[in-house]
Amino acid sequence: MQLSGKIAFIGGGAMAEAILKRLVLGGLVQAAQVAVAEPVLARRDYLQAEYGVGVEAENSQAASGASILILAVKPQVLDKVLPGLAGVIQPETLVISIMAGVRISTIRRGLGHERIVRSMPNTPAQVGKGMTVWTATSTVNDDDKSQAQMILEAMGDAFFVEDEHAIDLTTGLSGSGPGFVFLLIEGLIDAGVHIGFSRAQAERMVLQTVEGSVALMRESGLHPADLRNRVTSPGGTTAAGTLVLEQRAIRATLIEAVAAATARSQALGDLSEASE
Repeated sequence: MQLSGKIAFIGGGAMAEAILKRLVLGGLVQAAQVAVAEPVLARRDYLQAEYGVGVEAENSQAASGASILILAVKPQVLDKVLPGLAGVIQPETLVISIMAGVRISTIRRGLGHERIVRSMPNTPAQVGKGMTVWTATSTVNDDDKSQAQMILEAMGDAFFVEDEHAIDLTTGLSGSGPGFVFLLIEGLIDAGVHIGFSRAQAERMVLQTVEGSVALMRESGLHPADLRNRVTSPGGTTAAGTLVLEQRAIRATLIEAVAAATARSQALGDLSEASE
């Protein structure tokens, strides 16, 4: 199945490219259907050369006549972007936001528009392994939702939630989650170096260990505690290491980290609305 009509990207950064790449190379759209608004000339030249899409310096030029408009700019510049789009997009245009912390109400007021999808992808979307949670206004119909799901699934896994509040929760867990995972990976690599491996050897071991552990959990369908118990022999090495992690309250620390990221996401959303 292919998407029909013109698809416009407002912003041509890494996350926009993640979607663009999967849509074009995956055959979901023709390059001629796509227009990207990007202020940096070198970036426009790159996107055009790499994917064959149309590029524009002006947001209004890219947005004109679009069936689907993807907002992929940084939230800090949104107040400068929305006014220029308000008189350009049509009532039937489906607007999809991938901006962290920006609520539907902010987009609705800024654009004077109702058909809006708010989504929260994470950075592994850049390699087609992303996790995206999304919601929509009541005016987004079933056909719109099918198109939104297709676009967001191009980056990896995606699912719909009814309550927009869940998007703030998503930001704290899967949105910030890669940062927490990378910190754990970095710590394990440092541990490998500490016990005597070269950094290259330690990195190779840790990355395969993490990837393999995820694959095993997916394939087995077992609870992580069950899998952990299977590798933890009485009085063994894993038991000794796990004891240290539990003594340092790593589980509670992770819960607190996700809660802090969630609270920050909610605060940023409140700040965005208050600044209007």
